[in-house]
Amino acid sequence: MSVKVETLPRSFVWRRLHSLFGLWIVIFLIEHLLTNSQAALLLGQNGEGFIRAVNFLKHLPYLPVIEIVLLGVPILLHMVWGIHVLMTSRMNAFPKSGNHPTLKTYPRNHAYSWQRITSWILLVGIIAHVAFMRFYMYPIAVDQGQKSNYFVRISMDGGLYTVADRLGVKLYDQNGIDALKELVETQSLYMTSVVHDAKAIQETPALGYNESVAGLMSQYQNWEDQKAYLMGMEKRTLSPGQVIAEAPDFGTATLLVVRDSFKNVFTAILYTIFVLAAVFHGFNGLWTFMISWGIVLKMRSQSKAVNYCVGIMLLVGFLGLASIWGTYFINLRN
Repeated sequence: MSVKVETLPRSFVWRRLHSLFGLWIVIFLIEHLLTNSQAALLLGQNGEGFIRAVNFLKHLPYLPVIEIVLLGVPILLHMVWGIHVLMTSRMNAFPKSGNHPTLKTYPRNHAYSWQRITSWILLVGIIAHVAFMRFYMYPIAVDQGQKSNYFVRISMDGGLYTVADRLGVKLYDQNGIDALKELVETQSLYMTSVVHDAKAIQETPALGYNESVAGLMSQYQNWEDQKAYLMGMEKRTLSPGQVIAEAPDFGTATLLVVRDSFKNVFTAILYTIFVLAAVFHGFNGLWTFMISWGIVLKMRSQSKAVNYCVGIMLLVGFLGLASIWGTYFINLRN
């Protein structure tokens, strides 16, 4: 007698994975906005908490693998099934032509509809956010032995002079970059023989320590460092009113990027919409997660869960809005 093994429907498996990935993304959202808020809420500390947190994350071992496996894959899969849901479901809380039923008086129907609306906002917003922060504005690293320099392109303003001084940041306009380039090119004739001798030494087996050889190799290394430093500054083309900022660490460079981004009111408004959509979508989804997985079953428990989710949503939303409107306009304007 054969026993028929029932398999789970594919849509059921996808819904559960979609829900689990959503929970993981909510956890990341809390961490992300908590970190960003430290650039704005810790007044008088020049974003030190933000810088420490970002540097800690930057120096995690195997960071590219962590970003892909723990962030990229969950967000991508959640997004793929989310698009399927958007294409196959209909909002039912707003007036329509009469072809479909409308249930305007039920809060959960409004939440269902806004979950779909915020999905579209997040679909566009996440792609734009990653492209803007992870690629267009991402600091350029130049390694020089045990030291690294980070270069970012930002727009100049009066308060940046004192902010850069407090953060230990050097600013270069196009004239400053051209002057450094001229200095490097002026030294190139002299360094031609040094580079030739240094490469010959590198290709020759060592016969023992020689102080003159050590001095020559030190000159060669300094020359390579100067060229790398110049290349780092020249990777971003400057427009009028822009400068290259050289920061001593990745966290400081990222803080300058955040400050520069949010001093533009239009960008701040777009990010406000993005953050509000993210916190609503995330914590409304958290409530549905607890129901789908049987964590809250009774009506009374579900009502309490709504209140908890709303409370956390307001707190996390405040952190997000604080980072947008407080980093430049309150904490780091001057």
